[in-house]
Amino acid sequence: MSDAALETFLEYAADPVIVTGFGQIAIAAVLTAIVLAVIYLRQLGFGREVVTTAVRGLVQVVAAGAIIGILLTMHLAWAGVVLVCMIVVAAWISYKRATALPGVFRTSVVAIGFGGGLTIVAMTAAGAIEMTMEDVIVIGSMVIANSMQTNSLALDRFTGEIAANRDEIEALLSVGASPDQAITEYVSTSVYAALIPTLDAIKSLGVVKIPGLMAGMIIAGANPIYAAQYQFVIMLMIFAAGGLTVVANTLLLSRRVFTDSKQLDQDIVDAIET
Repeated sequence: MSDAALETFLEYAADPVIVTGFGQIAIAAVLTAIVLAVIYLRQLGFGREVVTTAVRGLVQVVAAGAIIGILLTMHLAWAGVVLVCMIVVAAWISYKRATALPGVFRTSVVAIGFGGGLTIVAMTAAGAIEMTMEDVIVIGSMVIANSMQTNSLALDRFTGEIAANRDEIEALLSVGASPDQAITEYVSTSVYAALIPTLDAIKSLGVVKIPGLMAGMIIAGANPIYAAQYQFVIMLMIFAAGGLTVVANTLLLSRRVFTDSKQLDQDIVDAIET
């Protein structure tokens, strides 16, 4: 770590606003404790998960803030390294939704890298993402995170569709349908299901909620109309990245559930069902 980076980090760490932030976290924790009390009294059984998730989230996000503070003093090229690491971690988290599928981690890396990476590069070229460390990392992470979420939903639905419709797929294969023809309906269903949250988020823009980025820009004094326009651009970026990701991954994986003789691989389907 360079002297400038260390000096910047220490400056951020000594800022009095950090104390204010922890006070706000404490108040939010009290509200969370109320929810935990309800979970305990109703014996819902997932209180431990809430606590561990909250602690993990706090540690991760504070660490991320500290790392970003250091990265802001470094060359822009490091942003690319960070985004590549994010893509790999996103694929690792996502692949656990479909561990029965062969090569799902590799296809997830390729798909998220393709969908998220292409979107980030294209929108940076268009000027929607400025060539600064702040914009590339923050907005890039949003795009990658949503690609990961969409990919996870697609994998979960895809494996469920295969297991639930194995008889229909085998019947189509038995009458001469190709593997692509036999599975295309379930691929389409998986892609659409994965994109529903993003589609609903776009539908609700400005009606049900004012998204965080738009709200932050308005609070910071930006033109509200431009803030709305930019938020819409971000939502379309997220949709495009997610759509490209799941289309790529489902296409790659749909070929892996069949044997070389173009039959449904029973070992894979059995692994999905267990």
